[in-house]
Order: sequence, then structure tokens, then C-alpha cells
Amino acid sequence: MEPEATESAVTTCFRHPKVESHVRCTRCDRYICPDCMREAAVGHHCVECVKEGAKSVRQARTVVGGRVSAVPLVTYVLIGLNVLAYVGEVVRPAIVDRFAMLTAGLVGPDGGHYVYQSSYPSDFHAEGLVAGQWERLLTSGFLHLEPTEGTFGLLHIVMNMFSLWQLGRAVEPALGRIRYLGLYLLATVGGSVTEALLADPGTESLGASGAIFGLAGAYYVLARRAGSDMRGVNRFMAYMLVWLVGSALFTSWQGHLGGLLTGGAVTLAYAYAPRGPRRDLIQATACLALLALLVVLTLVRISELTQ
Repeated sequence: MEPEATESAVTTCFRHPKVESHVRCTRCDRYICPDCMREAAVGHHCVECVKEGAKSVRQARTVVGGRVSAVPLVTYVLIGLNVLAYVGEVVRPAIVDRFAMLTAGLVGPDGGHYVYQSSYPSDFHAEGLVAGQWERLLTSGFLHLEPTEGTFGLLHIVMNMFSLWQLGRAVEPALGRIRYLGLYLLATVGGSVTEALLADPGTESLGASGAIFGLAGAYYVLARRAGSDMRGVNRFMAYMLVWLVGSALFTSWQGHLGGLLTGGAVTLAYAYAPRGPRRDLIQATACLALLALLVVLTLVRISELTQ
């Protein structure tokens, strides 16, 4: 009898069936071709196993639990929004009157702006927070003095955007993008609410300074939390406090103070919330509680003015 012929089995890549392969993935034991091989600590892994392994790798987190990001994207977007709003108000100055921070005012039949009174003629109408224009608490933080207006003019937005760029590059990576954005918006609102409480209700104000002071407060809290050398940080905060006091002569110190206190409070909640699965929930709850407090204070102020 003639010996029976035998054929050697040909193994192929599981992703490319036409490509002969003799190497197995050390994780799933499937055959892989050179195009599908990825070097591993031992042997090679296939593309699918590499992707699956990446999912299980723990993401790097900041000291407050945010995702680490090398590029301060939110800071750049905020600067872009401020510049865009500035172009808009230069083209259409009426934007400032409609969206700047104003607690209470009256608009007459002639279109002029008058001091608010709780009782006013029927051909007048209220404007500001008392008229339900609550968006001013936030939109005012994205507007700035027109080029030829006030003490600073064009320098108003230039100085604020430079400060935002400087502080944002330090604070955003330390917090993570979502927490950083929450801090910025809350500090803006906190500054506006403090103006509503302490400033003349007919005073119109605008600018990103409240949010920037909020970032300064965050920078200080984060430095303390991280155990950094505080000498440089303390010098920076001393400069900010001098700016706060000096601003009483030219700008709204109330907005600066409110932004500083709000930013510091938010970052304290971020930095000292206990670690664990509930840390995100605790931080979010603290921010919502602070926002609720700001809303209540605003309602109280409006009630005082409309009685």
C-alpha cells in the first residue's frame, strides 16, 4: 500500500484571511500578520486586544478628580468668545445696554435711561434684573468697555484677556475642563450678584474681571492643596488684593470681590471633597448649592427694590 499523503495546515491572520501567519497574539491566542502585530511586554498583541487594554487603563486625574488635559482649550474658547462679543458690541453698541450687568433701571418713551423707582408711569418700562433679565448676571462677564469709553477703553479687554490667558493656563490643567468651566461661570455670576447686593442698582457694569478674580482665588486654594511653595503665590495674591482695592477708584470692586469669594469657595469644594466614587457628586452638589444661594440673594435684592 502507498503511504497516505498529508497536507500541513496553513494558518492565516484572523483579520486578513489571505495572509499566512504563524504568530499568535499572546492575549487572545489568535494568529496575526505583521500588519496586525503590536509589541507587548511579552510577545505581540493584536489590534483588538490593544484597544481593549487601553479601555481598562486608568485615566490620569488631577488633584480634584478632573481629567488631565495638557492644552487649556476652555481658556482659549473663553478668550475667543470675549473677543467675539467685543467685536459685536463695537459694531452694535446697543448690545451693551441690553446685556451689561444692571440691577434696576427705567427706559422712558424717548428711549432714555432713568433711575429706577418701584412706581413709574405706564409709558416707562423697567430694565435689568427687576425686569426678569437674569441673563445679565452672565452675559455682562463677556462684554468690555468700547475702545474710546471710560478710563481704560481698549485696554479693558486687552488686560482682562491677558490675565485670563495667564491664569487659565495654570488653573485649567489643575482642575480639568469641566470643573474649570463651572468655576469660571459661577465666578462670573457671583461677581454680578455681589454687584446687585452692594452697588448702586442703577450702575451698569461689565467685564471679565469677576471671573478672573475667581481664577485667582482658585489658584491660591489649589496651591495650598498641592503643598506648593506659597511665597510666590502670596506675592501674586497681594498684587490681586491691591488691584481689588485700587479698582474702587475706576471699576466695580464689588464684582471683583464677589468673583474672588465665589472662585475660592468653588475650588475649596473641588479640592477638599473626600476621594471616592461620590466625589464628583459632592462637588456638583456644592456648586449647585452655591448657585442656589446666589439665586436666593438676587431674589431678596429684587424684592427690596420692587416693594
